[in-house]
Amino acid sequence: MRSVSVIGAGLSKFGERWETSFRELIYEASLNAMEDARIEGKDIQALYGGSMAPGRLIGQEHIGALIADQLGLNPIPSVRVEAACASGGVALRQAYHAIASDAYDIVAVGGVEKMTEVSTEEVATALGGAGDQEWELFLGATFPAIYALMARRHMLEYGTTEEQMALCSVKNHANAVHNPYAQYRKAISVEQVMESGYIAEPLKLLDCSPITDGAAALILCASDMAKKYSDTPIHIAASAQASDTLALDDRRTLSALEATRYAAKEAFKQAKMTPKDIPLAEVHDCFSIAEIMAIEDLGFFKKGKGGKAVQDGETQLNSRLSINTSGGLKACGHPVGATGIKQAVEITWQLRQQAGKRQVANAEVGLAHNVGGSGATAVVHIFKRGD
Repeated sequence: MRSVSVIGAGLSKFGERWETSFRELIYEASLNAMEDARIEGKDIQALYGGSMAPGRLIGQEHIGALIADQLGLNPIPSVRVEAACASGGVALRQAYHAIASDAYDIVAVGGVEKMTEVSTEEVATALGGAGDQEWELFLGATFPAIYALMARRHMLEYGTTEEQMALCSVKNHANAVHNPYAQYRKAISVEQVMESGYIAEPLKLLDCSPITDGAAALILCASDMAKKYSDTPIHIAASAQASDTLALDDRRTLSALEATRYAAKEAFKQAKMTPKDIPLAEVHDCFSIAEIMAIEDLGFFKKGKGGKAVQDGETQLNSRLSINTSGGLKACGHPVGATGIKQAVEITWQLRQQAGKRQVANAEVGLAHNVGGSGATAVVHIFKRGD
């Protein structure tokens, strides 16, 4: 398999983009990525786009064709990828394999979601389809309730506290203050999280990621060609994916995501690294408890010690392990199909030393962790600066 590198990265602004359409979000992020890579549309040989629920959210299907049409890239192949909230991460993996297999030299990959066109209730129903519709959503278990069950089990088994979960949100908001693309560039306190009201006990409003419009894009290239387009190509050292049961009731445990464990193990094997080699990670914090479980399941901290690590400041910017420098899903925003690509964009910028006041000092390796649903899909990518 050929080595693959990132040569271009771009985002749209994340937030409640009332004035901006789905296709305009795609154009905004993609144009930024293409300009960053110093390429033209004629250089792109294939497209992969992650989008979870455009049919439910804006009434639009056939997203692969829409992306190619919007960017003026017909007649190249263009594919929509769907894996719930991991749609972006899986699209990145498909694009990676398209080059690694020698099918193409340059590929564009993106993610997009327009979530504010319908009511909060309709968004919750659409997102609920990422779990088991028959055995969970139909019976009233939306995703806050599902992750609340995980949080309660984690608290029971390991003594994790609501304050420790709140500290994840506080940290991520502190990072987002310095991210011009973030939905919420405002610092918050533990007290504000604790007083924000329960959505599904023990998860409160400020423990939860928001409803977001946004898009993200990357340009990938065969590594032996990358220097032609970028002075600082970022090598994809590993791409791994794993699955678990769709519904919680069939899981071996509620306090861990087994798919994350398997994907992480495979990713570290591919990269010939261990968790100790990673100074920087974007993890899937759809809810604050998800971040705590992620840093454990990825191997950064022992099981049950994630909450204490957050409490001790070990995941803050330029600490032992800088987690969610973008602001994470919680503060940067969570346009579900775009999230996995946004994570990779942030890692790319960090490894290029382009992250401004949220820059991790001397970062040369970074990890992106994207989850679909309540953990039925997990994708882990490891990136490193090119030689």
